[in-house]
Amino acid sequence: MSPVAVRFAPSPTGRLHIGNARAAVMNWLFAHKQGGSFMLRMDDTDRERSTAEYAAGIEEDLRWLGLTWDRYARQSDRLDRYTAAAERLKAAGRLYPCYETPDELGLKRKAQLAQHRPPLYDRAALRLTDADRARLEAEGRRPHWRLKLEHTPVVWDDLVRGTQRFQGQDLSDPVLIREDGQPLYTFASVVDDIELGITHVIRGEDHVANTAVQIQLCEALLGEIGGGPVPTFGHFPLITDASGAGLSKRLGSLSLKSLREESGLEPLSILSLLAKIGTSDAVEARGTLDDLVADFDLAKVGRGTPKFDTEDLNRLNAQILHHMPYAAVVDRLPALGMAGADEAFWLAVRPNITHVAEAKGWWDITHAPLAPVVTDAAFLAAAAQVLPPAPWGPDTWGQWVDAVKAATGAKGKALFMPLRLALTGLEHGPELKTLLPLIGRERALARLSGQTA
Repeated sequence: MSPVAVRFAPSPTGRLHIGNARAAVMNWLFAHKQGGSFMLRMDDTDRERSTAEYAAGIEEDLRWLGLTWDRYARQSDRLDRYTAAAERLKAAGRLYPCYETPDELGLKRKAQLAQHRPPLYDRAALRLTDADRARLEAEGRRPHWRLKLEHTPVVWDDLVRGTQRFQGQDLSDPVLIREDGQPLYTFASVVDDIELGITHVIRGEDHVANTAVQIQLCEALLGEIGGGPVPTFGHFPLITDASGAGLSKRLGSLSLKSLREESGLEPLSILSLLAKIGTSDAVEARGTLDDLVADFDLAKVGRGTPKFDTEDLNRLNAQILHHMPYAAVVDRLPALGMAGADEAFWLAVRPNITHVAEAKGWWDITHAPLAPVVTDAAFLAAAAQVLPPAPWGPDTWGQWVDAVKAATGAKGKALFMPLRLALTGLEHGPELKTLLPLIGRERALARLSGQTA
């Protein structure tokens, strides 16, 4: 058998969002689980909407996620291959010219729907004579080209949906080439899958009906070059938002660029969600891509529609940060205003943050002037009297609490809350046994006496 080869084939008409990034994640995990290859292919035949800027943005997003590719292709570099494939289909009588205008096709569809018939192309163009075609072209019309489908069953064993069956006569002959000679998605995609050796096509279930057409096209093209295997297909349910509405490139807040730059999410939180959502596995954070590869199995993907909630991403992000080593953030902290932040600081604050940037708040509390919250000045004065001498370490907090308890008789919340408010200005946060050495004796003593320090 051929080695597994998959492709992620975005159209560079916008940045990646959570929905289409899921296809990249699933293909990448599948390829690595099978020991195969992952291709990034830019389906950029839409000249009006595709841009180099969007293509570069997609590459940037994938690299940030860690989804490197083994091969790369651009459809705009392969136009000669589509022309050659089209000529073979024309010679075989499978690609035929049609001259109807969009308005004429629209009227036909309306008439069919009014008669409660499916809006299938009526193959009127096949009845044109050479003279008819010459007359139409003399009028200035240029043909678009359709694939003549076989009226036979199309059946495949879908990796997610199981056996899928379509009747050829229920499908409309698809347009493969526009009047201006531009190949459309269906045609270019199938030519590429064959010629670039794609063995598995894994994508959203919105392509299921396309697949029946593409299998026939694939068989027609393979028949002209002496045969070969048709790719194996798998179609997973599309993600919706919490209300059940579909995701779109227009939802900029769900673009990977926004989630990275504005929301401050870690790549692994997004990868963990996209690998697990809609599967039988719990949506929990994983520490590495290798962990996700080990868990991955398309058989775990359910048929239900998974709903996306940004709170799931925040929860996963927090889980990841709570175990993230200092080495993973040491180069990031200075750029966030925490120059000099050491491992002791990171380990102290990471259990209480959801995004790395939130550590800056705790940096300010431990290293910048802060106005203390004084709820009981007499109690704080007594606590200051028994504040242990420097140097301080992890045992200092416990020693001090015992001394304060003995000096004041306070215990429980009445003991801990006034100290936390005076030292941090907040009711909640990291354990004070880890924060206290970071605050330091001089600053702590000043705050206990009500001074901004």
